Amino acid sequence: MKKIRKFSLLVTILGLLTIAMGCSKKSPINTGGGTKVTPPDTVVTPVKSDVAMWLTTADGLTLLSKQNVALKFQDASNSNTTINVDSTVAYQSIDGFGFCLSGGSASLINGLDETRKASLLKELFDTGDGSIGISYIRITIGASDMSSGTFSYDDVAGDTNLDNFSLAKEETDLIPILKKIIAINPNIKILACPWSAPAWMKTNNSFTQGSLKPENFGPYANYFVKYIQGMKAEGITIDAITPQNEPLNAYNTPAMLMVSADENKFIKENLGPAFKAAGITTKIIVYDHNADHPEYATEILADPVTNPYVDGSAFHLYGGSINALGPVHTAYPDKNIYFTEQATFQGDNYGAAMTWHVSNLLVGATRNWSRNVLEWVLATDPNNGPHTNGGCATCLGAVTIGSAVTRNVAYYIIAHASKFVRPGAVRIASDQQNTLLNVAFKNTDGSKVLIVLNTATGDQTFNIKFKGEIVKTTLPAGAVATYTW
Repeated sequence: MKKIRKFSLLVTILGLLTIAMGCSKKSPINTGGGTKVTPPDTVVTPVKSDVAMWLTTADGLTLLSKQNVALKFQDASNSNTTINVDSTVAYQSIDGFGFCLSGGSASLINGLDETRKASLLKELFDTGDGSIGISYIRITIGASDMSSGTFSYDDVAGDTNLDNFSLAKEETDLIPILKKIIAINPNIKILACPWSAPAWMKTNNSFTQGSLKPENFGPYANYFVKYIQGMKAEGITIDAITPQNEPLNAYNTPAMLMVSADENKFIKENLGPAFKAAGITTKIIVYDHNADHPEYATEILADPVTNPYVDGSAFHLYGGSINALGPVHTAYPDKNIYFTEQATFQGDNYGAAMTWHVSNLLVGATRNWSRNVLEWVLATDPNNGPHTNGGCATCLGAVTIGSAVTRNVAYYIIAHASKFVRPGAVRIASDQQNTLLNVAFKNTDGSKVLIVLNTATGDQTFNIKFKGEIVKTTLPAGAVATYTW
């Protein structure tokens, strides 16, 4: 699909996840997993605690399990490493955490019987017990590489007036699933982006490679207008768009090259004015590609005519460093930063994947001013499909939908934030430690959230300090925990 970060193979992981998820009768996410599950005839009395702790271990045997431990703030001191959380120092607001709902994902979810479909969507998008509260999704305008085939919403060659524009191809799966999601969470934010313009608008008349013909800049801007208006007519509000997914990668299926000068010209002369003329307030976010070329975004933001049309810039991390996002914010502090895609892959080592994604995305992206974090594809089948011929054949969904629904590593990566850090929260100050990577947030209700990853080779006991008092806690090697109070 792109530059793939390789991890070693852990053959048994899907089986372990299935076993772990099946152990809890009350909630698919409130499980100790494996041998740590409490027998069903044993009653556990919850201990009194000031701080709740939700744990996932590197071996995948404990999965977002609420720990029955007494974590109480006290006026004491010790020699442990301390993470000081300061809610008086606030940074960016948070829009949400979630996944990319590809057309293939929508078809798999929609193919479930009504009872299982309703249960899965509630688990993913509701905020109650047994749910993970996804609050932000990314969808595709036309086909992505995780669709069963290539298509756009107007495949009639030469139709520059877009008389044949239609969302009919989304009426079977994507639109019905979006409506069900919105019924669960009416405030969910939706970002949409194309993998390619209609083939006939491009220099090579193909869904892969090629670029947008200059004479079709205007028609393509109207294509976006029709899309946003059409989705609105279906009751679906598109919060933001990016003009092109991975504009420097022309070799996916579909794909389209759009260099920064062309994206700048398209926004400045066509898309921005078209949105303004149509009264569309959908945000325009630039770039939507790897952190190894942040200058793509800053070159566009530097144009004084384009700049007012642009809300911010979006990044992936198949190349570059997550720390490249921070300087973009520093250069243009009035423009927002978004993190819009990162895949997990079949064969990833569970613990290594958890460590890399939590450290770089949940911690790294948000500490570099991102308002959201999105993992790649929400659902795949047991063969890592559907995908196009030439699309990603190893991308692993957050859930695998087959005869059963299996929850994979991306599910838990995002759940450690989405369940607890709600839209409107702000990132607050917390001491970064070398082997206790962390980030903190304050929700609109005043509750605090601290996500901590232990990257050391052994267990670590440390303090969480807030308003002069400390809580002592222990985190196993390679584990991630979300603490709330």
